[in-house]
Amino acid sequence: MRVWLYALLVGRHPEIRERYLERRRADPGMGRLRALLLLLRLNLLWLFFPSRRVPEQPLLPAKTGESACPLRKSPEALAEELAVYDVISFDVFDTLILRSTAAPEDLFDLMGAELGCPGFRDMRTAAEREARAEKQLSHGTPEVTLDEIWAVLERKSGIPRARGAACEWAWEQRCCSANPYMLAVVQLLIRRGKTCIAASDMYLSRKQITDLLHRCGYPDFQAFFVSCDAGASKHSGALYDVIREHFGGKKRYCHLGDNRVSDLEQAQRHDFAAHLYPGVGAVGMPFRVREMSPVTGSLYCGIVNSHIHCGTSVFSREYEYGFIYGGLFAAGYCRFIRCVTRERHIDKILFLARDGAVLLEAYRRMYPEEREKTCYAYWSRPAAVKVTADHFREEYFRRFLLYRAGQGLSVRKVLEGMELGDWADALCRAIKIEPESALTHKNAPRIQQYLLDRWPDVLARYRPQSDAARLYYSGLLSGCRSAAAVDIGWAGSGALMLDAAVNRDWGMDCPITGILAGTNTRSGPEPNGAEPFLFSGKLVSYLYSQRINRDLWGFHDPAQGHNLYWELLLSAEEGSLKGFYPDGDGSFRLAFRENRTNPDKIREIHCGILDFLDLFLDTERRMGMEIPVSGRDAYAPMLAVLSRKNKAYRRELEELLDEIHLS
Repeated sequence: MRVWLYALLVGRHPEIRERYLERRRADPGMGRLRALLLLLRLNLLWLFFPSRRVPEQPLLPAKTGESACPLRKSPEALAEELAVYDVISFDVFDTLILRSTAAPEDLFDLMGAELGCPGFRDMRTAAEREARAEKQLSHGTPEVTLDEIWAVLERKSGIPRARGAACEWAWEQRCCSANPYMLAVVQLLIRRGKTCIAASDMYLSRKQITDLLHRCGYPDFQAFFVSCDAGASKHSGALYDVIREHFGGKKRYCHLGDNRVSDLEQAQRHDFAAHLYPGVGAVGMPFRVREMSPVTGSLYCGIVNSHIHCGTSVFSREYEYGFIYGGLFAAGYCRFIRCVTRERHIDKILFLARDGAVLLEAYRRMYPEEREKTCYAYWSRPAAVKVTADHFREEYFRRFLLYRAGQGLSVRKVLEGMELGDWADALCRAIKIEPESALTHKNAPRIQQYLLDRWPDVLARYRPQSDAARLYYSGLLSGCRSAAAVDIGWAGSGALMLDAAVNRDWGMDCPITGILAGTNTRSGPEPNGAEPFLFSGKLVSYLYSQRINRDLWGFHDPAQGHNLYWELLLSAEEGSLKGFYPDGDGSFRLAFRENRTNPDKIREIHCGILDFLDLFLDTERRMGMEIPVSGRDAYAPMLAVLSRKNKAYRRELEELLDEIHLS
């Protein structure tokens, strides 16, 4: 009956099962009645509220950063508080040591891949339950060793226990690192001569846990107490009695850990003072999105939760924005760029301004051997539409006229932006309007026709800028037979314009491939605009297009400001390029608009991205493998930012956004 009911309620759909197991992992103390009510609720939502089937996005903190939720004491303050006790006991996993994964059992997915065993995660979890039940019957305790678990698992899977246990121990070592907050606390206490011990409910032996702590950089603890060796656990409370018997009953004891039952309530019942350290996963997971692939998503959450929520720092909102929502994207996009450029034997990778600034730094950190192959290239829509006006007339008029109509700008102001301000009086007399009249959708076509009638003169005005741009790019592309232009997107026009200038105007014979983060979307003005170039391979897109991740292609909406929040992650603090100009001595100069306001906050965003990247690379180094980051996974964290329920969070970032159109 129980099996049938479980299959009916949990097996109805993978999403129900995923949500149920996620909630159970987040609340290990959930009883059978609450679990049943949760399953009934999930099934009712699935049956009668189809719109709720899409996973809800987390509610992000609007008035404070994540790292202040909760606001932990400083390591110095906590050490001072603990120093009044004679013996200070620390839980090990999720307290002294943090894993690279969001949940401990996610480690089993990595093991299953190495062992070549499909479904290994569930097998390993079931084997531990069975081993504990057998031990309870035979010895009156559920505390088991890793070898005893693998004795059961060997029977179930056919994997030799020695090989399996060695694989699991190896992955524990690869995926464990010190909690920097607790490392600081322990170091401070030991310097003061306090007795620090480690106590863990774990199937790893005392020796293995000792080795792990040493590998993570911890100083020597005075003693180690492990449930599988002692035959007693913190969860039952008996391990606290073992500790007290070892050190004597007259000392003052304190225990610190993350589990409310084992580390707080049971410690207090056994006359230990207790401090609850809410685990980084328990604190951070409510803020994490769920629409990620299981293994990459778990590693991402592990990195974010450990860094943001361990308690070492309270970070700025801008730093967190870069770290949490831009870091994984930068890592995945850089890997995508390298894959494309290697497959196509690209000689030069141009990271286009301004979005390319932090990407270039990220790429060089990931692939320092390609430093000479990469460069930062100044290019912008205002510069590009002038340099390539003859090839992209529609784009020229769209950017300079049509997009500005109805914004309250005068005709004179618009013409000055086109660097045709001295034509204003003659143009306005010809079409019978005043130069100070507002540009509207009614008079914009007449202005466009006036300029088309004098098109050779328009091109002549921009020819010196084209010549200056040629000099600039001749230096960047010297000796190159092919190049890639890296941009965030969104239509690929920047790369296509550059390719036209380089090859059709300047005759450099250096085909340029456009590498985009994202391209046109369903809700954009030209949903199919880039598709022919994606089809031909002239453009490639990482996050989405009509051919990949169509759900994102349908979700991403420029009208809702989605482009701007993505650009905020990457855009440099410098002002955008106005254009290339001759310098009078056969050289050129670059002219820029004013630098962005709040440059310090922009630098904080970039610092967050690069810090994530460093931790990401460190995780790969410890694991001995690359972490694949699909475009879908790279976009997923931003789904929370762009969710309707997080308008208040976005409002705190609005002052940093670029204007939507050309200024």
